[in-house]
Amino acid sequence: MEKIRIGLFGFGKTGKIIANEFLRNDSFLLEWVVRKGYESHHKYASRLLGYEFEAGDIYSMTDITDTFFLERKVDAIVDFSSAAGVYEYRPAAELKIPIVSAISKYGEAELKQLREYAKSTTVLYSPNITLGINVLLVAAQVLQKIAPHADIEIVEEHFGEKKEVSGTAKKIAEALNLDAARHVHSIRVGGIVGNHQIVFGMPNQTIRLSHESVSRAAFGQGAIFAVKHIINQPTGMYHMENIVADMFRNHIPVY
Repeated sequence: MEKIRIGLFGFGKTGKIIANEFLRNDSFLLEWVVRKGYESHHKYASRLLGYEFEAGDIYSMTDITDTFFLERKVDAIVDFSSAAGVYEYRPAAELKIPIVSAISKYGEAELKQLREYAKSTTVLYSPNITLGINVLLVAAQVLQKIAPHADIEIVEEHFGEKKEVSGTAKKIAEALNLDAARHVHSIRVGGIVGNHQIVFGMPNQTIRLSHESVSRAAFGQGAIFAVKHIINQPTGMYHMENIVADMFRNHIPVY
């Protein structure tokens, strides 16, 4: 079976873990990696991550020209860089290369750009691409329909250095039609990768739905799931929670 060729944007702390997940999966071939600066320029991601083979030639954002994606063909692009990265792969969208974006801090301008790409190619956008958090999101919406009068609070826990409120928690609040400023509570302590809990308070009982990321590798596994799903899908915008919801609805194994 022919391997799925991947182009990756981002090679920071999380990007390296994502690259590693694609490198160790026999269904994929990491063709190249684009990063912001010139560190490790034209070295191989595989070598830097301890593998004995060469894969994932590293480029800088400044290497991207109108012919970059024609000369370095891939079957899908995965973006774990930054909000600004969305502007770099317009030529890829025009070539109808599927795009998976896992950026959590898009502004309205970046989201508009991503929606524009979805008119030309297949785009999957998820601010938290872990499979578990999207299962949690679907389950919470089902429970809210079952118990519409329940009090709902969202608790998010992350590592001490994280300053801003979790984008995932805001996404959960939005999905449940809650004011994030009132219903999201943040805890910053130690080296927690990410923990989200949704608390449903009802008379005489409490239901807690929770998800914990114990390793950033969960993001890579989510990206793999996303690519496999959209690789042959029609042009348009897709979201992880909708895919998971459809799989539940059709009794298809999620994992």
